[in-house]
Amino acid sequence: MTRTVLCYGDSNTWGAATVPRPDDRYAIDERWPGVLRVELGAGWLVLEEGLNGRTTVSDDPVEGPEKNGRRYLAPCLQTHRPLDLVIIKLGTNDLKARFSKSAWEVAAGVGALVDLTLAAGAGRDGGAPGVLVVAPAPTQATLPFHTEMFAGAYEKSMEFANRYRAMTEERGVDFFDAGSVIESSRYDGFHLDPDAHVALGQALAAEAKRIVG
Repeated sequence: MTRTVLCYGDSNTWGAATVPRPDDRYAIDERWPGVLRVELGAGWLVLEEGLNGRTTVSDDPVEGPEKNGRRYLAPCLQTHRPLDLVIIKLGTNDLKARFSKSAWEVAAGVGALVDLTLAAGAGRDGGAPGVLVVAPAPTQATLPFHTEMFAGAYEKSMEFANRYRAMTEERGVDFFDAGSVIESSRYDGFHLDPDAHVALGQALAAEAKRIVG
């Protein structure tokens, strides 16, 4: 039986590049879901669902309502079912100043996505898939290209790991702190360098094997 993993995230799942790449996107095997696929090997299907600018549960008044992660998650789960594991890695875009969210509110938004995933019947035999919530690594203290857009983001992002962990414990789902193995790029302060994609993909492969078996 092929085990299926859905990676649901934002530009760091899509593979927005911090070094020169065609279309400013890392190649398939460079971005962390691709690394995850290689590490898991035969018998696993890894599905990439990354969207630049995706939030947890908020329409973006500047970039559009399609950036709302809740809008697409339900049809996405039904499209790809049955799923063995859903990895949710979101929250960085919620730090944009126009949303005025606290770290607790961002974690609560992820929690709403977890609840939706658990209730969607998208796992094996109509059950719930495993869920792994990944807290994004903190931003850098300085974001050279987006200082005003992400005003106050660093301090809030430093709270992510604790807030996300508490939220997952309430729901009985799995948690991983990306900041334990990677840091955000110094190039722009919130995207990931190639070595970070490798480290994250390898770490999440170990988690997937532990959760799914």
